[in-house]
Amino acid sequence: MAYWWLVAKKKSKNETDNKKVKQTEPSPVKPQRMVSCSCCDLHLPENDALAHDGRYYCSVEHRDSISQKGWWGKAQWRTSTNFDERPSECDVDLAVIHHISLPPGQFGGRHIIDFFQNNLDPTLHPYFEEIAKQKVSSHFLIDRKGKTTQFVSIHKRAWHAGVSQFEGRERCNDFSVGIELEGDNQSPFTNEQYLSLSELIGVLGRKYPRLQFAGHSDIAPGRKTDPGKYFDWVRIKQLAHLADQQLPFGSASR
Repeated sequence: MAYWWLVAKKKSKNETDNKKVKQTEPSPVKPQRMVSCSCCDLHLPENDALAHDGRYYCSVEHRDSISQKGWWGKAQWRTSTNFDERPSECDVDLAVIHHISLPPGQFGGRHIIDFFQNNLDPTLHPYFEEIAKQKVSSHFLIDRKGKTTQFVSIHKRAWHAGVSQFEGRERCNDFSVGIELEGDNQSPFTNEQYLSLSELIGVLGRKYPRLQFAGHSDIAPGRKTDPGKYFDWVRIKQLAHLADQQLPFGSASR
């Protein structure tokens, strides 16, 4: 009996010691998923990255700036195939302000995005039958709520200006950035649009210090009327702190 008691006690002690060892063993470390910053391509753990619109950034500064590949981190990205290369050694020094609404005079929905991505359904509206096969795009679109969508890298030539001329130079697509505002010739633009446009202008201005601004009607007079009489050039001049020389066509409504 004594022998059994000693063996049992020893066995019990060993089991207790094993439990202590098991309790103090560290849990295996689960490897973190690595992601890439959409601005600088730096790889970092997902938990340390800043997530935005399905992308990752290593810092707020990089999210808010334009990446090496010409994409603005704060915009929603919806890539269009309607672009090509800018001419070599061509400096970007113009931003063209447009307006667009699809169907005409109606706001909301994703018809504009579908149009720039060549996905517009011609059966949804008679006007869509006329334009569905057109190949057009813009670098940016700002909707009525102020949300900004980017379709084309600013390093590439978007197809937004058409036949145009600025300060004696034709083919404005070569040296310009196209900015579409959801709107028409009958409606004032929203406060949110002016604020978002001002922010975008600031970002573009840091990239292109010599940037000037014009309406589509300024570079294609008689053919285009946008952004129209309801676009407040004085307001955007004040919000974006634009100098007089950055508005070569003045700040009067037109």
